[in-house]
Amino acid sequence: MGRPATKPSRLRNGFYIEVKTPGGGSAILLRRDTREQMLLAAEDYARTKDVVIKGEMRDDKWID
Repeated sequence: MGRPATKPSRLRNGFYIEVKTPGGGSAILLRRDTREQMLLAAEDYARTKDVVIKGEMRDDKWID
């Protein structure tokens, strides 16, 4: 089996939104390549989910 990983996972470059079920526990991050795609996905998920726009990730740093 081995031991569990201790290094945090890296996020890829792109635009991220956080999607969570209302009244639910954990959230997931969704990545899109462009800001327009991210905004369309956020609008689409907002009908049934709680959406938080996280911003742009570039080289392991949040830009927005």
